[in-house]
Amino acid sequence: MRNARLWVLAATLLISSAKSLAQKTPMTYPQDEWSKAGSILMHTPGQELFNGVIHPSAGLFENYFDVDKAAEEHRGYISMLEKNGIRVHTVGSIMQEVGIDSLRMLADNVLVYDISGIPDEDADKNENYRQEILGKMSRNDLIRCILLQPTVKLQRTDNNTGYEAQYIQNPLMNLYFTRDQSITTPRGHVICRMNSSQRSPETDIIELCYNHLGLKPILRIEGNGRLEGGDYLPAGNISLIGCGMRTNDEGIRQMMEADAFGHDTIVVVRDHKLWQMQMHLDTHFNIIDSNLCTMVRSRLEAKPGEPEYDTCDIWTRKPGTKQYSLWKSEEPFVEYIRSRGFEIIPIDYDDEMHYANNFLTIAPRHIMAVGGQSLELQQRFSDAGVTVEWIPLESLIDGYGAAHCMTQVLLREASDNAATAIVSTASYADATDAKVYSIDGRQLCGKPSHAGICIKEGEKVAIK
Repeated sequence: MRNARLWVLAATLLISSAKSLAQKTPMTYPQDEWSKAGSILMHTPGQELFNGVIHPSAGLFENYFDVDKAAEEHRGYISMLEKNGIRVHTVGSIMQEVGIDSLRMLADNVLVYDISGIPDEDADKNENYRQEILGKMSRNDLIRCILLQPTVKLQRTDNNTGYEAQYIQNPLMNLYFTRDQSITTPRGHVICRMNSSQRSPETDIIELCYNHLGLKPILRIEGNGRLEGGDYLPAGNISLIGCGMRTNDEGIRQMMEADAFGHDTIVVVRDHKLWQMQMHLDTHFNIIDSNLCTMVRSRLEAKPGEPEYDTCDIWTRKPGTKQYSLWKSEEPFVEYIRSRGFEIIPIDYDDEMHYANNFLTIAPRHIMAVGGQSLELQQRFSDAGVTVEWIPLESLIDGYGAAHCMTQVLLREASDNAATAIVSTASYADATDAKVYSIDGRQLCGKPSHAGICIKEGEKVAIK
């Protein structure tokens, strides 16, 4: 009798759990910038920041900032996102979970023994020694090795152990800007190719994170292509991609050729100013809702021929086809945005310099933005019905980035017209390759038993 009651209780809990899962709002790769955010990838900075702040310009930073305060601000930002029901995955937590052999492989790629100053016959000996040390490293030391990228410059000596060394580090100080190493389109994740060589190892780490989350990237930019995530903004049924300091035509061409955008209209926004403070599209233009955006005033009011005057090339294709063709070129970007029905909130210079435009939209007319902006801007947001959560990021913004730059939104709520992969929030954190989901986001056990459409590895699959 007791066993029967237990079975009834277990069945009741199972049914309740299933109903709860079914009631979860389906999540998809982002179709736009304004749908409710479901999960985000971030990296809380640590020891790897220090070398950057002692010479900020060489570290691609704007100014010196306190490393410990920066980490505290970042944790506070994560806490604010989580209070809004958003699942935040961190690079650090993922590296604590991945297989240690994967970490060892990454560490093997960056740990260098420079033997140029010692006899050639010592080369094999030191490579064997390097492999021996890598094989002994703990998980945390492998992570340190990956983030700090040490080089051991060896010299022979007749004293003590027979060697002495200089120790050089090339730390990944910009890794906390997780917007840049990849982009997430309606088709899935794309691994970028960074404009600065010192940032290029970051992409391997981000790809490791995606693979651990069960989200195999659909493309990796190669060769002369350059692509950085701050230049990409999905906007409903179009993709906006900046082309200037950090992203080039070849990177965009590879995206279009691989059908990686997932939209039939691609708007290439051409930056003619090439200014570090506005290095990416998201530093001078951003989106709050389907009909509301921001733009820094210098771009908004620029005249043709001025460096701040943005133009755009519009590429289109017929629905159901892959080949894009150039429809219009050198169109005034401000006019194009307005023709799409967007109202533009201007960002004045002082607010722009305080990274006001680099906010993260987490739901329609709900943004996370750097605190300390002018009363005038606060009133503009209020008049437009925008909910703003002001984040204290005074240290972190001295790295030349803010709320948008520090986040890679992996999933947003599925819109009615989203012809993309849909994933259940409950299943996403534990996803592995080849898991299959129904079109409404429910994970399916085994092969689907009837005809229809399902989602497998980020792609729609027809079951006949």
